[in-house]
Amino acid sequence: MIETLQNIFKIPELKKRVIITFALLAVFRIGAHIPTPGINGAALAAFFDQAKGTLLGFFDLFSGGALSRLTVFALGIMPYIDAAIILELLTVVIPHLEKLSKEGEEGRKKITQYTRYGTILIAVIQSLGISFGLETMKSPAGAAIVPNPGWAFRLMTVITLSAGTVFLMWLGEQISERGIGNGISLLIFAGIVVRGPAAVINTLRLLKTGEISIFLLGILLIFMAAVCAFIVFVETGERKIPVQYAKRVVGRKMYGGQSTYIPLRVNTAGVIPIIFAASIIMFPATIARFINHPWMNAIANWLSPGAILNTLLYVILIVFFCFFYTAIIFNPVDLADNMKKYGGFIPGIRPGKNTSEYIDRILTRITFAGAVYLSLISILPTYMIKYFNVPFYFGGITLLIVIEVGLDTVRQIESHLLMRNYEGFMKKRSKKKGRM
Repeated sequence: MIETLQNIFKIPELKKRVIITFALLAVFRIGAHIPTPGINGAALAAFFDQAKGTLLGFFDLFSGGALSRLTVFALGIMPYIDAAIILELLTVVIPHLEKLSKEGEEGRKKITQYTRYGTILIAVIQSLGISFGLETMKSPAGAAIVPNPGWAFRLMTVITLSAGTVFLMWLGEQISERGIGNGISLLIFAGIVVRGPAAVINTLRLLKTGEISIFLLGILLIFMAAVCAFIVFVETGERKIPVQYAKRVVGRKMYGGQSTYIPLRVNTAGVIPIIFAASIIMFPATIARFINHPWMNAIANWLSPGAILNTLLYVILIVFFCFFYTAIIFNPVDLADNMKKYGGFIPGIRPGKNTSEYIDRILTRITFAGAVYLSLISILPTYMIKYFNVPFYFGGITLLIVIEVGLDTVRQIESHLLMRNYEGFMKKRSKKKGRM
């Protein structure tokens, strides 16, 4: 590992990319501590302590704590993610967007431009809603979060938060272009990982005071390592469908004749189903907490983390969105048609309709396995905290994002190293590739 890290800095281009990535992430963390004008910081912090487990706490997780402090990056990169997901869903419905998605690089640039416009629109709407909401909110002690409400505060908040989101969008694109890894994913990754030291310090404090024993901490560390290994195993797992291309002559050249495969990931949908499911579950619970009525209090309790109804709905929504999102981003019919067009076929399966049905059947099975896996990982942190008194948040969407982004970044570094005959992080795999 040490030799591999040294090899990174032996390649000037890779060294430059790594330095740029860390520098831009540092800018992101600095901006996450610049407060928006007109806010009572102490009252806001007290309010967010009370709002843990709601939609506000969920969004604060993705912004790296910027929302609870209402900094210039309070909205985080979520408006961009929302816009990208909406555009991806509309691609199936709107023929113009579907046509653009099939036009290669030029079509992709046009969709990216639409995503940017959508990001600005969503950021303006969200920031305006936040400004109105903050004016009505008070801390548990009764202190007003906004001392001087009015349109001056609202316009300042809209401009500040929207500009912060646009800057983060640009920052993510710069990391993707000039740095290493996916910029948008790395911004979310940095916002989550930055909370790690606080969790470690809190755990050590509990260990020092005797609230948790060394034996329990050792068991937790072993369990955490096992869960991380399981997630890596599933996230890198794929079902390979063999494909054979027939030989064909074009002019004086012969093409095809090679064997390849279609890799179907176990978790094709990634973390999107968890984001959708958590947002839908937390929204009514968040609204219910702001309305002081017996019925609303009951709804808030039923939908609180750890409640049976909350867990049941959460799992059902995750399974639904796994199949829904996979069906949107992966079309077996188009894949079968393209294979038939270029002379490809699956051994033992007739081209065309039979091929699409075969791929769809396999995809349905592994998607169900992926949905079960996502459901287990998602409910893990809630029950660890509730029944085993784990002193920190572990698992769920945070762990999936951290591991997925980490794996993707390592793959990109690995490809740079292998291109220049350096061994990467996975040495056995690198040697195997070299012999082939």
